[in-house]
Amino acid sequence: MVPEKAEPRQSRRRVLGAVSGVVAACAGLAVAELAAVVVRPEAAPLTAVGGAVVDRTPAALKEWAIRQFGTADKLVLTLGIVAVLAVVAALAGLIAVRHLPAGIALAGSFGLIGAAAALSRPEASWNDALPSLVGALASAGVLYLLVTAVNRPRLAGAPPGGTWAMDRRGFGRMVLAVLAVSAGAGYAGRRLGAYGSAGATTSRADLVLPRPAVPAPPVPAGAELRVPGISPFVTPNRDFYRVDTALVVPRVDADGWRLTLHGEGVTRPLTLDLRELLARPLVEHDITLTCVSNEVGGPYAGNARWLGVRLADLLREAGVRPPSQGGPADQLVARSVDGMTLGTPVETVMDGREALLAVGMNGEPLPFAHGFPVRMVVPGLYGYVSACKWLTELRLTTFAAYDAYWVRRSWAARGPVKTQSRIDTPRPLAEPTEGRVAVAGVAWAQHRGIAGVEVRVDGGPWQEARLAAADGVDTWRQWVWQWAATPGTHTLEVRATDGAGAVQTGERAGTVPDGATGWHSVVVRVRAHTGLTGAARGSGRS
Repeated sequence: MVPEKAEPRQSRRRVLGAVSGVVAACAGLAVAELAAVVVRPEAAPLTAVGGAVVDRTPAALKEWAIRQFGTADKLVLTLGIVAVLAVVAALAGLIAVRHLPAGIALAGSFGLIGAAAALSRPEASWNDALPSLVGALASAGVLYLLVTAVNRPRLAGAPPGGTWAMDRRGFGRMVLAVLAVSAGAGYAGRRLGAYGSAGATTSRADLVLPRPAVPAPPVPAGAELRVPGISPFVTPNRDFYRVDTALVVPRVDADGWRLTLHGEGVTRPLTLDLRELLARPLVEHDITLTCVSNEVGGPYAGNARWLGVRLADLLREAGVRPPSQGGPADQLVARSVDGMTLGTPVETVMDGREALLAVGMNGEPLPFAHGFPVRMVVPGLYGYVSACKWLTELRLTTFAAYDAYWVRRSWAARGPVKTQSRIDTPRPLAEPTEGRVAVAGVAWAQHRGIAGVEVRVDGGPWQEARLAAADGVDTWRQWVWQWAATPGTHTLEVRATDGAGAVQTGERAGTVPDGATGWHSVVVRVRAHTGLTGAARGSGRS
């Protein structure tokens, strides 16, 4: 029997070592996912590491990710973490076939990173580290078993210096067994996690929203323009934008939900459950929300009919006075169940606008992705300083004493919405035919309203667009301008004038620190008529 050559034998060992490392990592993640069911979903390693990465990502890079991937940015981040883990796991396996303790130490390092990430998250407790540590032990144990099998010497007839003798079928059976057990553990973790959130799902399905004490008037008939391609006046819940840092959407059981209100200037602290909140007079109001990450002409704006309790009434009941009336607190810090904090000016919340603790969205309980059971909605402010989802705490303090989450990451402490307008149709690089072309879109300046919209072509004079009927000052407004388009490439620009008479600035600025500015522009290529009649084209004659 001719002994195997050393080089092919070593190559096979390296390949099987890399495979062992990746399989061990899969086993560790599956076990950690199962362990997270006992602790909380946010303690799972991928979620914890992803959240820590989001927290520490520079604002410019975060903005780039949102521009490139939109609402899929969290999926891309998770896939990126998995790819890095796979590379490190394969490296750990390669090292382990040569030096087992070193390979196991490298494999276990991800568990330590996961544990540290989990402990760094808002609202973390010591047991949040357990899933990552348990997963690390499982990964190390599997790597030890697989690499030991790869390195097992022949019982008889081994060539001098030969170490690898594990037959491929035996190794394959062992790998398949580990993967099967891992898949079972991962599936069990997912199912148990879903079972654990079943109470939240049931509580939302069973929730019947009371009729509003102050219903919103019907949307004016003329608020919705019949222009193909324009954004609908009311954004359906399924299409409403979502920008937040939660890799796993919190699923809060409404029956166990509590809201606490306390802090500086609060003479009567409050603790409310959902039943007590719903027993208060509910207000219905149409409000357009906008994300500060929205680029000029971007998609992160949406309009909905919200149902909730007036936040100012709740603050007054707790004894809070705005700074203009001698109150000591100028900042209202809202905290989410996942630890996110947003800081809102107290004066703004209490100046008479319909700032709500919302429980309903477009006629149904809030979707989980949009903050069920309770969130904040404050017209006229960007979401990062006002629209806290999955709300659980309201604390009165000062801007000087406390920086909320986004302020610590280079965003402005106060975020009033800037006047913006957007061309929805024609789309960029569209090719309409010469003649009459409808140029249409939406404009917004929440709590100031839109008084006018103008369009111009190729830097020419501004032309007044026709506005749809207004539904108050807190919603966006549709507009349309009929363009006599001529053949060639043209640039369309739009600008709005708000209800206070201020014209939207054309100066370009990025989203950081307090929202983008500039005029939205679209380049189109207008096609000339062919000059053929329908009959001539149909007959093939000129």
